[in-house]
Amino acid sequence: MTALLFFASCQTPCPEEQEENFEITQDKIDYLGITNPDKLSAASKRALQWPDIGNEWYGEFQVYDLKGDLAYEEGVVRRDPSSIIKHDGKYFVWYSKSTGKTDGFAGDIEKDKVFPWDRCDIWFATSEDGWTWKEEGMAVGRGEKGTYDDRSVFTTEVMEHNGTYYLVYQTVKSPYNVRVKNQVGLAWSDSPYGPWTKSKEPILSPSDNGIWKGDEDNRFLVEKKGDFDSHKVHDPCIIPYNGKFYLYYKGEQMGEQITFGGRQIRHGVAIADDPKGPYVKSPYNPISNSGHEICVWKHEGGIASLITTDGPERNTIQWAPDGINFDIIAAIPGAPHAIGLNRTLNNEDPFGIFGWGLTHEYVTYDWQYIRRFEGKRKTTHVARGETGSKKSSDE
Repeated sequence: MTALLFFASCQTPCPEEQEENFEITQDKIDYLGITNPDKLSAASKRALQWPDIGNEWYGEFQVYDLKGDLAYEEGVVRRDPSSIIKHDGKYFVWYSKSTGKTDGFAGDIEKDKVFPWDRCDIWFATSEDGWTWKEEGMAVGRGEKGTYDDRSVFTTEVMEHNGTYYLVYQTVKSPYNVRVKNQVGLAWSDSPYGPWTKSKEPILSPSDNGIWKGDEDNRFLVEKKGDFDSHKVHDPCIIPYNGKFYLYYKGEQMGEQITFGGRQIRHGVAIADDPKGPYVKSPYNPISNSGHEICVWKHEGGIASLITTDGPERNTIQWAPDGINFDIIAAIPGAPHAIGLNRTLNNEDPFGIFGWGLTHEYVTYDWQYIRRFEGKRKTTHVARGETGSKKSSDE
């Protein structure tokens, strides 16, 4: 077997001449179909540095309608399902719920509904089989007028720790205009049925270092953009990790722009010693270059993250051995929106965490509902009518 050491350096002037060495084996050359190892394109150099992890993370998804109270209901929005947990033989899920059409920002924002996730409360449902669900009622409602969560509470995640249940979620305070700054709230209970005690103040807020330009209600006009999360903190999820609590979240920046990868959406993490906080943002933020909804889970001593929808690294799975420094380990096209992971599944097999869970789907912009997804590893590809030793999908 031939083995070479390749030294990569800048081909054009650069601030620091960097040399990386990595091994080129004959097996890698054959696998990647490289014609001349001594004439490597930039693409071939990148390919030779790809991790040797096989296709354990690659798969495909199917989505199905649910039965019972979570079936589609016109006039009602049910969206952004939490992770699924199990208690006393039943599956539990929490989600955003609202009614009425969306009118946008052109109407009376004190009376109208500007987004599907506006004027939401957090509800929950239970199921014995993961297909037929019973809506149990409201878990966390909006606060009284003038409080930080008086307009909407939505996009929740659940965590159970030492017999206490925690719901972490987004909040909006009225009036809901385009420069409003979303925050993150928390509620806790001794039972998944509640009652829930809400935090009196938000546990996470946007960075306060951006500067709007003028008084016009325009989120793109800024004098200074500020940190990646200077406008909004979204989609929170708390993971107990390494004796602490890691609050992962999506950040939106003031003056958000469209780049070569699409929207400027990145993720961050804040860490606390106690589930109720205080949470301190990591100095290493942002911890992703892309993403939308937060979807994170423990894997092999670290944290894995599904990155979807926005940015140059979208549609990837990334993994961090320390929960902060994430590397791409796989592409994963076609993942459902706003995944609610089934945390009862055994995820020793990497793709096993996607065995089944919940997602939401738009029927129209006004009406969304919750559905079930199922994932399956895909290891081979055959054309229609082709015979082979393996099926197109297995495991």
